[in-house]
Amino acid sequence: MAQAQDERENRRAKLQQKREEAKLGGGQKRIESQHAKGKLTARERLNYLLDPNSFEEIGAFVKHRSTDFGLDKRHYLGDGVVTGYGTIDGRLVYVFSQDFTVFGGSLSETHAEKICKIMDLAMKNGAPVIGLNDSGGARIQEGVVSLGGYADIFYRNTLASGVIPQISAIMGPCAGGAVYSPAITDFITMVEDTSYMFVTGPNVVKTVTNEEVSSEELGGASVHSTKSGVAHLTGANEIECLEQVRSLISYMPQNCESLSPLLEYELGDESRAELADIVPDNPNQPYDIREVINGVIDEDSFFEVHKGFAENIVVGFARLAGRSIGVVANQPAFLAGVLDVHSSQKGARFVRFCDSFNIPLLVFEDVPGFLPGTDQEWNAIITNGAKLLFAFSEATVPRVTVITRKAYGGAYDVMNSKHIGADLNFAWPSAEIAVMGAKGAAEIIFKREIKEASDPEAALKEHEKEYAVIFANPYRAAERGFVDEVILPEETRVKLIKAFKMLENKVDHLPKKKHSNIPL
Repeated sequence: MAQAQDERENRRAKLQQKREEAKLGGGQKRIESQHAKGKLTARERLNYLLDPNSFEEIGAFVKHRSTDFGLDKRHYLGDGVVTGYGTIDGRLVYVFSQDFTVFGGSLSETHAEKICKIMDLAMKNGAPVIGLNDSGGARIQEGVVSLGGYADIFYRNTLASGVIPQISAIMGPCAGGAVYSPAITDFITMVEDTSYMFVTGPNVVKTVTNEEVSSEELGGASVHSTKSGVAHLTGANEIECLEQVRSLISYMPQNCESLSPLLEYELGDESRAELADIVPDNPNQPYDIREVINGVIDEDSFFEVHKGFAENIVVGFARLAGRSIGVVANQPAFLAGVLDVHSSQKGARFVRFCDSFNIPLLVFEDVPGFLPGTDQEWNAIITNGAKLLFAFSEATVPRVTVITRKAYGGAYDVMNSKHIGADLNFAWPSAEIAVMGAKGAAEIIFKREIKEASDPEAALKEHEKEYAVIFANPYRAAERGFVDEVILPEETRVKLIKAFKMLENKVDHLPKKKHSNIPL
């Protein structure tokens, strides 16, 4: 009996020793080095991200199988990535967190297998996957095996796209082939000053192009959140970054067959008088569309994404009477709210995400048209503008549009018009729905009369007024049924709550096909 008891104790001690070893990753010195850089460890990040005591680890004792270049003498339990599942606000999520203290977080065959296992479980059980990336890239000692591991992950990212939400947090380096997994996921958040993404690093850039550039200038959080649009969010530190991930998840369903959580909300006086004073009387004066958004939605519920990129369009999540919705809005305060290459891409991507995951779409429209010029044409404004048009046309979720002011030209069609399948279209009395602005229209329609007039400038103003009376209002469109109702600004919240409630059981199907061919 005593011998059996000793054997049990030995087994328990061995298990405990291995657990402690796994928790140390690359060892105490490397953990201290990570902290010295202002970075958390892989496990610390998971502790902040997930609900307390909810994390269950899978694959803690996995070791690499490599023997080349001395790797047979260097083994660490977990092989550079912590994987498992837990909860965020009580909802199941699957997670992997790369451990930079082990071989610089480099990806090996077994490292990739652990991530793939988590992704497979997420797909089978219909729950989001969150990846915390902090890796030096492929483990070069393994050669093509590590490259194959990346491809295995990319393939699963692609299969999971539109089935379960996928979120990537870039917590350190993410370079080379490693960047393509986050690029396929739905949202990317980066930490300012300590994380970066690029296909080829500064040394290669210098060799090939003779260009001197730092990692931060080449692929830091600021670059990707403002210039490239690769990053949807940035955090001043890792904690802020992880809080953003938790917030994002709160607006999303578990998978494509479920709905986002509906928060309790008790209806009261939903009229918002302040909305009446936002749009200026002068149609050429800018205003911040966020004031309209915040005046309509539940208080403090707007979670904007891609804020610093393509600022002429605003996208983000919000709640309306407790219901999660996606908001797409032209921004008159930046480039007058015109649509261009980047804003069309930004809007289209967000619309397609919302449609994939049953999140209703609310559109605020104030758009003077598409941005003209050689730069836009040469950078394919035609194809990129078509992306936004295609995304709205294909969306089968409830779709409601509010025209606050300008709705001109082809941009009127693109911004979730009735003609491309919007369910309800409201317009404020200040709405102007026309092919173009009154002045430009008058110059074309009355060109001869203006030219022949004794005072051409006075004639232009007179004809401009004439055109404005006829078209610079929402009533022609309402007569045709292109606008369902002209409403007062202060009524907007009430109307939208009722509209989305009415549409909550909407069923719409696209024609049978293998998949669409969006203009990419």
